[in-house]
Amino acid sequence: MHTQNKSPDISSSKIKIRKDCNFEILLPTQRNNTNFLLCSFILISILIKMEFEDRYGQVQRPKYDCLLFDLDDTLYPLSSGLAAAVLKNIQDYMIEKLGIEESKIPDLCDLLYKNYGTTMAGLRAIGYDFDYDEYHSFVHGRLPYENLKPDPVLKSLLSSLPIRKVIFTNADKVHAIKALSRLGLEDCFEGILCFETLNPTHKSTTSDDEDDIEFLGSTQSPRAENGSPEIFDIIGYFSQPDAGSSGLPKTPIVCKPSVSAIERALKIANIDPHRTLFFEDSVRNIQAGKCLGLDTVLVGKSQRVKGADYAFESIHNLREAIPELWEADKLAEVTYSAVAVETPA
Repeated sequence: MHTQNKSPDISSSKIKIRKDCNFEILLPTQRNNTNFLLCSFILISILIKMEFEDRYGQVQRPKYDCLLFDLDDTLYPLSSGLAAAVLKNIQDYMIEKLGIEESKIPDLCDLLYKNYGTTMAGLRAIGYDFDYDEYHSFVHGRLPYENLKPDPVLKSLLSSLPIRKVIFTNADKVHAIKALSRLGLEDCFEGILCFETLNPTHKSTTSDDEDDIEFLGSTQSPRAENGSPEIFDIIGYFSQPDAGSSGLPKTPIVCKPSVSAIERALKIANIDPHRTLFFEDSVRNIQAGKCLGLDTVLVGKSQRVKGADYAFESIHNLREAIPELWEADKLAEVTYSAVAVETPA
């Protein structure tokens, strides 16, 4: 009578990897079996992998993939004196080149800046025509750039950030390059979004083309009988009761804080506003950026305002204020390897 050899009794049991898992592993219960060791190895590897993903999964993709920086009074302090010199040069240009009465200059500058974003954009809106390069050369060409000193601390901070960095300024390219060079930061940025980026040609009149960007107003500047633009009296306009911005002429110049201007700049540079941190010294530029989904940093102020996610006195406070920007760098240092399990020979 032949006896039937019984194969070893290899029972098995299902083990759920973790409560929040949707799968189970079939683990043999006979502990001296090779299958058991193999399954144990697989189980340990899966658990380690899951723990790694839990701990570092959120770091694998940093919150931001671009840092967008304003230049003037953001990467260097207001105390440098350049802003005051710019204002004086603008006023001199208005008197010397445009023939505007000196007594009107303070009120005119104030109204143009408040309603059009920059005095230059406002001057074009109300009817003054001039060469953009000549204007920038006059306004920026005589600035005390010697007041800007190399900033090795800021250079080190920017260089250590493992994130794309771009400059976005209303100023012209020549000024931006010169200022960055004086600060020693010319190699810290991928590119510069500047006046020429958004205003590639000198338009003498506004256009109804849908691609043109308006900052404010819905009417074009009227023209005199001889065909030359008639100057819109913005001071007289606002002296009227209940005068509002809807009756102002529009400007052909594209600049911050126009939401449309910021949107176009982001598109040109292929920047996702929802994954970008925007650094500015201007509250209204911050608020315009916020409308597009940008996270924002108000530089030069210690108190946050509406539209600002962060606020600090100096750009040098960047690491202390937002240390998570360096998290992407830490991820590169994290290594993961499976645990070795000895198997029978």
